[in-house]
Amino acid sequence: MKKKFWVIGAKGQLGSELEAITKEFSSFIFTDINQLDICDFTSAQHFVAEHQIEGIINCAAYTAVDKAEEQQALANAVNHLAVKNLAEIAREKNIPLIHISTDYVFDGKGSSPYPTNYPIAPVSVYGKTKADGEKAIVDSGANAVIIRTAWVYSVFGHNFVKTMLRLGQEKPALNVVADQIGSPTNAADLAKFIVENLLDYQPSGTEIYHYTNEGACSWYDFAHAIMELKNLNCVVNPIPTKDYPTPAKRPFYSVLDKESTKQKFNITIPHWRDSLKQCLKSL
Repeated sequence: MKKKFWVIGAKGQLGSELEAITKEFSSFIFTDINQLDICDFTSAQHFVAEHQIEGIINCAAYTAVDKAEEQQALANAVNHLAVKNLAEIAREKNIPLIHISTDYVFDGKGSSPYPTNYPIAPVSVYGKTKADGEKAIVDSGANAVIIRTAWVYSVFGHNFVKTMLRLGQEKPALNVVADQIGSPTNAADLAKFIVENLLDYQPSGTEIYHYTNEGACSWYDFAHAIMELKNLNCVVNPIPTKDYPTPAKRPFYSVLDKESTKQKFNITIPHWRDSLKQCLKSL
């Protein structure tokens, strides 16, 4: 693999996992916000030219779902306008763009896994800005792969798994929402999918794929599995969303249909419990 890739969002969960598995590749350049601001079109354009970048992997995002309700301009800048910049640069240079999106582009009112072509209808500022980022890529005419994922966790960064582990050691009992359903995703699995399948892939226009771990569960099920697999004595109690109000609305059901991804790339995807088990071994 000799193509030179620029990975944006190096300090995030997925960026960190990508860096961990591409150490032997000298053809990867990793940056984060403190090194280069992708909201600055000219800086990003110069970076691509200077380093002779041949592919872009954008893992950067404003992911503070509740804060986004107040910091709308910042969320829009990172999740939409910066993505528009990258898409325009990718089209201009005729290089592929791999962009990470989210299950939050859907309204969560469904009851069966969402296929990639299902109409998007976000219910939060975060979801809307991510949807606008997707649209900017499509409108740019760049050759791009958009990967929608969900409920991401990792050995790196801050995430639900680490929070549950900490609280499970500190508290005798926890209340966790049981009526929001999705699919947890180990960022290590997503990084592996990208490295093994997309580095030499040539998209035609914008192609959208879904990648999460297999299976579905509630946040309560997820938390219960974490306590069980780590042999923690903390009791997890199921509660409805109405008993845990948040500034941003969440989709109640956001399981993603991965059939097109599995068929296109001829892959099998690990079940969420198996991947959680692997992650917990390292925590």
